[in-house]
Amino acid sequence: MNIINSIPEFHRLVSLPEPMHPLVSVVRVADMRFTNAAVWERFALNFYCISLKRDVAGKVKYGQQYYDFDKGLMTFTAPKQVQQLDVPHTDILQQTSGTGLALLIHPDFLLGHPLAVAIKNYGFFSYAVNEALHLSEKEERDIAELFKKIDDEYQHIDRHTQEIILSQIELLLNYSNRFYERQFITRKAANSNLLSRMEQLLNECFDNEETLKNGVPTVEAIAERLHLSPHYLSDMLRQLTGRGAQQHIQDRLIEKAKEYLSVTNLSVAQIAYQLGFEYPQSFNKLFKKKTNTSPLEFRQSFN
Repeated sequence: MNIINSIPEFHRLVSLPEPMHPLVSVVRVADMRFTNAAVWERFALNFYCISLKRDVAGKVKYGQQYYDFDKGLMTFTAPKQVQQLDVPHTDILQQTSGTGLALLIHPDFLLGHPLAVAIKNYGFFSYAVNEALHLSEKEERDIAELFKKIDDEYQHIDRHTQEIILSQIELLLNYSNRFYERQFITRKAANSNLLSRMEQLLNECFDNEETLKNGVPTVEAIAERLHLSPHYLSDMLRQLTGRGAQQHIQDRLIEKAKEYLSVTNLSVAQIAYQLGFEYPQSFNKLFKKKTNTSPLEFRQSFN
């Protein structure tokens, strides 16, 4: 599976110029050229992507199901969600993108802002959602205008740029939440699949300090709550996402650690204990392994 870690890397892979800002970018979908078929057979972006698309050819497999572009316009993916571009011939890759705009947001752009936490609570980023959101013509124009404002803002980067863009992203997400609730509030949710159940359970674990007093969640504990064997849980997750249960747990732990490091004054040791570690050294070692930087260095990068 191909992991696309940065927005500049994504630009290069779809034959776009280097982005004006390394952590946020608005791209015209029609300008993208998916020339390397092997990359898109099974891939995951390590950043958020919000798209406003029309006339999409081919299909994108997202989680366990195909994402339905047929009627709706807006689609959403979160970091590390596995996708697959399904087209019959390599030469069609040049024509699969359709028209519209895509907003790419690296999670690091949000750190230090309430959106770093809030964005995880929007249901339309879940694997459980596989239908594009429906918009009226006016709503489509309003959303396109927000994309344009974000694009305009990072053309001249100064000390106000990030805060202004974050306010536009927040407004975009609030509008999207209106469309999402309108579209799905009256429907009975389908049976939760393994991925969405795992995501929900991990969110509950890492947002509950009482739960973490018993230690970092283990694969065995998560599997028990899902009424599965640990081996079966890991095998299924690896088949669906390319990542085992332990990796999913550690990814969520690192996300929570980054939130604490960027928005609280807790010491590194306090954060380690709050996340369920018995020894701060174990937390430091895992954080360094996952991010190539120590927790203290990560925090200092925001000062």
